[in-house]
Amino acid sequence: MSNKSGNSNPFNIVVIVAALGYFVDIYDLTLFGIVRVPSLKAIGIPDEQIKDAGVYLLNMQMIGMLLGGIVWGILGDKRGRLSTLFMTILLYSLANIANGFVQNLEQYAWLRVIAGFGLAGELGIGITLVSEVMTKETRAWGTSIVSAIGIAGAVLAFLVAEWGWKQAYWIGGGLGLALLGLRVYVHESGMFDKVKESAAKRGNFFSLFTNGKRFLKYICCILVGVPVWYVVGILIFFSKEFALALNVTGPISTGKSIMYHYMGAAIGSIITGYISQKLKSRKKALAIAISTLAIFCAWYFMSDGSTPTTFYIITFALGLAMGYWAVFITVASEQFGTNIRSTVTTTVPNFVRGATVLMTMWWTSMSPGMGILQSAIIVGVVVIPIAIGSIFFLEESHGKNLDYVEEY
Repeated sequence: MSNKSGNSNPFNIVVIVAALGYFVDIYDLTLFGIVRVPSLKAIGIPDEQIKDAGVYLLNMQMIGMLLGGIVWGILGDKRGRLSTLFMTILLYSLANIANGFVQNLEQYAWLRVIAGFGLAGELGIGITLVSEVMTKETRAWGTSIVSAIGIAGAVLAFLVAEWGWKQAYWIGGGLGLALLGLRVYVHESGMFDKVKESAAKRGNFFSLFTNGKRFLKYICCILVGVPVWYVVGILIFFSKEFALALNVTGPISTGKSIMYHYMGAAIGSIITGYISQKLKSRKKALAIAISTLAIFCAWYFMSDGSTPTTFYIITFALGLAMGYWAVFITVASEQFGTNIRSTVTTTVPNFVRGATVLMTMWWTSMSPGMGILQSAIIVGVVVIPIAIGSIFFLEESHGKNLDYVEEY
């Protein structure tokens, strides 16, 4: 089945299931940031160790996502998009439920690894499936809707966290298990079925490193997305600490920062998708979004002495620019053939998330000598220009036919 005969309705069942899966994904990713302080205090972590323990748990989760991205991506190309998608949902749902029972930091860390491993496949597999079942003219709308609805999971995470951190984890797991019931309404990608019946080799992760042109595209796809998790993993997840360093005139809640940021990102997903469609260019939309993100980052660091309201407005604005996440993953999906598309689309966002480990390590290593503000600025000054430069090494994929395979 080619994209020409695909589904043109951006609210079809595949988009809805992928969107709800990403909703639960974002719920879990942001929930940890929201309940980080109360959950760590509840298991006996002293106040002076909260920040370091939070970085440790975030990094453990990202390591799990890094590993899971590879495993689920390969399975998505070998076994199929649909069966892999629901295996990921089952794993992270059970891990989330178990998270509500942790008694110490090590238990918490290992369950974050398992949850991250499960979460790793959700977005990439979902975007792959949506890209392959929709027409080439409308797939950007489909993936933007997936992102916009999914990102709203952060708002629910903030609201549910008010009931208690344990209950919030249990509800997250329950939502994931409920989502499994929708499986009966979704069918496998026709493109995958076609490739499955052919002699084409599928899910060869290492083939991404054996061809110079293919390798360059793959690395550039990853680098384009890194600023998103620079903002989320450092500026937003640790907004309470940054607000103190910026002399914000009132207390800042990390949970509210995350909620407002992802509210902006939900709107930004639609805006960036619209720009991509209007300009008929994924690359121009990405360049505009990342340049805007750089401007809003500068605003963040220049907000010394601002009010809490202004600070939250900035976190919302950063979310608007970060909305390019959906277009970025769509571009990754569109760069490669059907036989390794799931591998690429699933590993790319998880390598981006895994880059959070390197960024937070670099940031925390510089912080004792120059403070958290200046060290965070240095990280941003490096990753954002690299992302903008990487766009130019990608092929323009708006309207590209995806019904082809990569030759090894």
